[in-house]
Amino acid sequence: MNELQDKSADHTGDTDGARPAIRIQDMNKWFGDFHVLRDINLSVNLGERIVICGPSGSGKSTLIRCINRLEEHQKGTIVVEDIVLSSDLKNIDRIRSEVGMVFQHFNLFPHLTVLENCTLAPIWVRKVPKKDAEETALHFLEKVKIPDQALKFPGQLSGGQQQRVAIARALCMRPRIMLFDEPTSALDPEMIKEVLDTMIELANDGMTMLCVTHEMGFARQVANRVIFMDEGQIVEQNSPEEFFNNPRSERSKLFLSQILGH
Repeated sequence: MNELQDKSADHTGDTDGARPAIRIQDMNKWFGDFHVLRDINLSVNLGERIVICGPSGSGKSTLIRCINRLEEHQKGTIVVEDIVLSSDLKNIDRIRSEVGMVFQHFNLFPHLTVLENCTLAPIWVRKVPKKDAEETALHFLEKVKIPDQALKFPGQLSGGQQQRVAIARALCMRPRIMLFDEPTSALDPEMIKEVLDTMIELANDGMTMLCVTHEMGFARQVANRVIFMDEGQIVEQNSPEEFFNNPRSERSKLFLSQILGH
């Protein structure tokens, strides 16, 4: 697998002198004795859109959770927006203020309205005045096409609407980078499109995005680069066209045949 990783090193994101938003070097992580991430090297440029795919248990979600310290890596370096991610709480807070995250499950506060869910962090973390925070929240609820739901509670919304609230909530902190951890996998099929449409619009606005997903149509349409992981390693990374039409590794070919049905 290391050979495969070496072969794909020409797609690490360092193109045309663009400044990396994220740099990961020789990163390793263990859960107890289980070596979940092995020698991860990845550079993500500002404005780049990356889709991470692979079989269950390959380390995809753990990788993006390490980027904002929801999981702690034990070896190697992670640099986000020129800030080294370490056990320094100030650095962790600075990175989290620049990195928004949307989870598989919406993680909204059920006792707060949609508007209150969106304004909570800006008011308490960024010390934004309530009126300004509400204006920002309404702006992003408009962007995700549910401004009319602002005064409802999460339990009154569909799953697709709740996930769009979660995206708006993350945007209210005005992050420079967005991480998506299988944002459509908990949704009914008819709700998936509305969430993907929201993410496509974000991508078109130039947001730096890393998205763990099995939505290969989204990968084809939005990604600058597709990263395939297996057994805790980056096995292959390439442009969507090359990845889907000419996968380099047998493991990638098998995965694509299973997920695309051919």
